[in-house]
Amino acid sequence: MSGPLTGLRLIEMVGLGPAPFCAMMLSDMGAEVVRVHAKGARPAVPLIDTEFDVLARGRRSLAIDLKVAGAREALLDLVEKADGLVEGFRPGVMERLGLGPDVCLACNPRLVYGRMTGWGQDGPLAPTAGHDITYIALAGVLHAIGPKDRPPAVPLNLVGDFGGGGLLLAFGMVCALLETARSGQGQVIDAAMTDGAALLGAMMSGFKAGGGWSNAREANLLDGAAHFYGTYACKDGRYLAVGAIEPKFYRLFLDMLGLDPAAFEPQNDPARWPEFRQRLAAVFAQEPRDHWAALFAGSDACVAPVLDWDEAMAHPHNAARGTYVTVAGVPQPAPAPRFSRTVPDRPAPPPQPGADTLAVLADWGLDAARIAALTASGAI
Repeated sequence: MSGPLTGLRLIEMVGLGPAPFCAMMLSDMGAEVVRVHAKGARPAVPLIDTEFDVLARGRRSLAIDLKVAGAREALLDLVEKADGLVEGFRPGVMERLGLGPDVCLACNPRLVYGRMTGWGQDGPLAPTAGHDITYIALAGVLHAIGPKDRPPAVPLNLVGDFGGGGLLLAFGMVCALLETARSGQGQVIDAAMTDGAALLGAMMSGFKAGGGWSNAREANLLDGAAHFYGTYACKDGRYLAVGAIEPKFYRLFLDMLGLDPAAFEPQNDPARWPEFRQRLAAVFAQEPRDHWAALFAGSDACVAPVLDWDEAMAHPHNAARGTYVTVAGVPQPAPAPRFSRTVPDRPAPPPQPGADTLAVLADWGLDAARIAALTASGAI
């Protein structure tokens, strides 16, 4: 392995979505992450535990039945040697397995124990089920997204699961691992998607407190109301994204369209935005998307074609940077961000559950007799 986290050993208790995303990010950066599957468990979602489970890339897998005598103790032996552990279950599940933070930190006081939930480890909703959409709804974020005359738009599961969840937990893990290197003490990270989604809205919270943001959808600078920040339909039914916020970029944008900038002033008067948007929409509807993309290519007008997944992977800029890679025939995003010296390896394909059980146990220090006993008992 290579990358800035090379040398770190982490355990991932396999779950869904945000916790695997966190573990993928840490693995992408060079950490050795072992996925711990429940032996014989069936995937809860189609394509999980296959070569298309991109979130599982770059790690080895151990499958173990924690109900069998000796299995929990074997896993705690791994915990004793780990720098960190990531889990994404409801509060109390790890405690019922006998692998809660008190137990794990008792056997490894330097352990960083990362917990990923939707509602957090405490609070009235902590024990209840939810999904990305419910977490971002309660955080106040979902209400702000989408057109004013239709229900709030569903932003995939990017805001709660991956941005406010997995990404924030990965940040928390790295923060805590840095602190442990100084103090020698581990700790528990409580990463909640409600907290993380709210944090992603920090700028808007400030704007609202200062009177510069409304609770109404499609009434603000960055939510599609402004004619210079939004998407437009083109003649072929595809779309163009416009983000000409700054005055000099705004003027360039209008000049390149052959429009008189004076006819689109004042730029920042919300009362004029609907009129200006309607006029621009009529212009963009005259030509197909790629006509406009070619016109604005390489300029500072802040205009880009709205690409689908396949188009994005083939776009010359993304191709030049290697933004997407193909791993074992599966196209996927490359590890990010970039490093000048500790360059991460290209990730390995996702493992099948339990494919590396024997090798992981041996590499992490269990002797042959102990492994043989676990095999004989059916624990592995």
